[in-house]
Amino acid sequence: MNKIAETVLKYLNQASTYKGLFSVLAAFGVVLKPELADAIIACALGVIGLINVIVDEHEVKQTLKTEAES
Repeated sequence: MNKIAETVLKYLNQASTYKGLFSVLAAFGVVLKPELADAIIACALGVIGLINVIVDEHEVKQTLKTEAES
């Protein structure tokens, strides 16, 4: 896996990434209807769950450990 994909996956597994994105959107005045916000949250949770199912955490940790030792 290339370096960019690894970095993206690393940040997507952190709750602070989503909090930060939503905070930035709120700061710029993005306002959503409650129904739309619920749909977006449900979709985001589904995507996060799918990522957690697909990503082999052991392989990612081994790759990061190997790169850190280099």
